[in-house]
Amino acid sequence: MALAPQSKHVFLMENDAAMRERVGSILRRAGYRVSAEAHGEAATRKLTARNLDALIVAPDWPERETTKRVAALKRKSEGIPLLLVCPPGGAENAVRAMRHGVDDYVLRPPDAFELRARLERILDRQELDSRIAFFQDELSKRSGFKSLEARSPSMRAVVTRMMRVAPMRATVLIFGESGVGKELVARSIHFHSPRRERPFIALNCAAMPPSLIESELFGHEKGAFTGAHTRTRGKFEIAHRGTLFLDEIGEMDLNTQAKLLRVLDEREFMRIGGDQSIRVDVRVIAATNADLESMVATSRFRRDLYYRLKVVTITVPPLRERRQDIPELTQTFLDALSKANAVSPRRLEPDALAALVEYAWPGNVRELKNFLESALVSATGDSIGLEALPRAIRQSRSRPSSMELVAGNTLAEMERELIVKTLEHTGGNRTHGAAMLGIGVRTLQRKIQAYGISIPSKRRRRRGETE
Repeated sequence: MALAPQSKHVFLMENDAAMRERVGSILRRAGYRVSAEAHGEAATRKLTARNLDALIVAPDWPERETTKRVAALKRKSEGIPLLLVCPPGGAENAVRAMRHGVDDYVLRPPDAFELRARLERILDRQELDSRIAFFQDELSKRSGFKSLEARSPSMRAVVTRMMRVAPMRATVLIFGESGVGKELVARSIHFHSPRRERPFIALNCAAMPPSLIESELFGHEKGAFTGAHTRTRGKFEIAHRGTLFLDEIGEMDLNTQAKLLRVLDEREFMRIGGDQSIRVDVRVIAATNADLESMVATSRFRRDLYYRLKVVTITVPPLRERRQDIPELTQTFLDALSKANAVSPRRLEPDALAALVEYAWPGNVRELKNFLESALVSATGDSIGLEALPRAIRQSRSRPSSMELVAGNTLAEMERELIVKTLEHTGGNRTHGAAMLGIGVRTLQRKIQAYGISIPSKRRRRRGETE
């Protein structure tokens, strides 16, 4: 909810003295502080000189000049929400003006209830946007995006590319395995861009069914479908002048892909059940861990959308390919986790840090953070030793025994032996084993079944060992 009206200062620009008094009286009775002027230089000077919360304008210009005049007012008012008072029959012109900065409109003469309701709504929206921008700024200051600072050449190249693309308007497509920090890359691009003071909105396309994702993106009108009890803004509308991050874009259904492509090309859309186009200025950053080119080849992803998204591409390397970054990442996470859990700072003992560096990290940066939080809880002193780390990481300090290559063995026999040795090394953990072998978990599972390999049971592990 917006602040109490008594703390809000509204400026009214209206040539008709009687109408100025009528509108001013309605707002004062509601508790707003009101300043009113006729159009002209005096009004313009007061508009730029005063600390205002909202601007109400009754146009005195020809309809064909609405767009130009609105743009000029928005520049002078520096983002103050603007409510237009239109003559009867001027709704169509007002809707066009809303595409160029007007936040809402009422028809002349304004109904007292509608005027108050629409003014309160645009003030609520402005305050929500301000809070989002404030919290995002605080997040940026506190985190400093230290987890993106890199010593490894591959990650330094990613950071350099991010900084180059951040000031641009171009669409960005981020590739990388699950857990490498694709959303953090997207947030960093946003916070280093001219849009940093506007919203950063994230949507995971894999987290909802196709029947809901369209409503999440574009919003819906009241009564558009069963359960649509109120008008709801979608993510594109909320992210106006900011950034929309679409994670797991490969999970989006083809029908929604077509509508997304139109928004990217036309920069406008309609809410579900609506009949009016809404124009937006949104930068889209998408991310995926899927092979989109293969999906395009098999008609599971639109070719035109793929090329529209990959104007700029960034590939975030997995953690196992940038082990030089692990010591710095580890300390960054430990400092943040210690502060969040209100415990004294912890440090890793050398053998524990060495184990982290040698581990394969199939879950990437996310797995590292989760393991460190678990170790922080388990640690009893000021330091974290090897014994506080999960078993899979402790075992990474010892390499698997080497395979004996025997002439005459088939490739299948050698592959089976390699899988057995790897699973012995990981204690039967398929996820870690697949990462070490460089294959997917499902592929490993199929080979285990095909070769009839027996996996050590978790029940046989000693009580008290950490998985």
